[in-house]
Amino acid sequence: MTTPGSATPPRFKRSSPRKKHQPRSSHRLAGDFAAGEAEAARASVAARATPSLPPSSTVPSQTYVGLPLPREFFEVDALDLAPRLLGKLLRRDQVVLRITEVEAYRPNDSACHGRFGTTARTAPMFGPGGHAYVYLCYGLHMMLNVVADKEGVGAAVLIRSCSPVSGLDIIQQRRGQQTEKPILLTGPGKVGQALGLSTDWSNHPLYTPGGLEVLDGLEPENILVGPRVGIEYASPEHVTAPWRFAVAGTPWISAPKNTLRPR
Repeated sequence: MTTPGSATPPRFKRSSPRKKHQPRSSHRLAGDFAAGEAEAARASVAARATPSLPPSSTVPSQTYVGLPLPREFFEVDALDLAPRLLGKLLRRDQVVLRITEVEAYRPNDSACHGRFGTTARTAPMFGPGGHAYVYLCYGLHMMLNVVADKEGVGAAVLIRSCSPVSGLDIIQQRRGQQTEKPILLTGPGKVGQALGLSTDWSNHPLYTPGGLEVLDGLEPENILVGPRVGIEYASPEHVTAPWRFAVAGTPWISAPKNTLRPR
């Protein structure tokens, strides 16, 4: 061992005749081949499980992007589906959003559009679980809902807020805001605008590749719950029902935040 900074005298070794290369045994070759095949198989599975996304500086290295969720995932009560959607991903073209806040709307719910029965606008809500229900609010905002439960039930989950994963430049262009702050995506109308949605997307299956998809993603460690927003017209028990869910610890949540509590 030498001390730092000390000079190390050069060493000279007597050259010796080069040894002839020994061929590797067939057992070692077979073992290396098997190891290579196993590694290739693992890589193939990983590639199928995690589709590649367009390069973007907004994609965190730890972001997990899975396959589109199966139809059966959505065919549950809206109150069960809502928290399960947190952490899942919405993808349309190059834009990928992580769902951070949702609200559940159920049958016999005085705040639910389905309370009036099937109409031209609400028909998709009564369709199969896993389809989109997109409606125009106040003549301005496109609101994306994920239809829940079985066909004919009339239930859905409103996507209230998201955080950007990929396609930030497109999101900013659609929103008309050159910002990376939560104001970009905290609100259901902002989410619909960022995805470039119209009512033509209503009734679109979200479990099929292409178009608008809901992909598997990492589940949040903790969830917040509270009453839904902007439903003062509903009955008192539904106004105060804790059917709003949000990812704890993220700033990508719409107002009001002070009504949310740990689940």
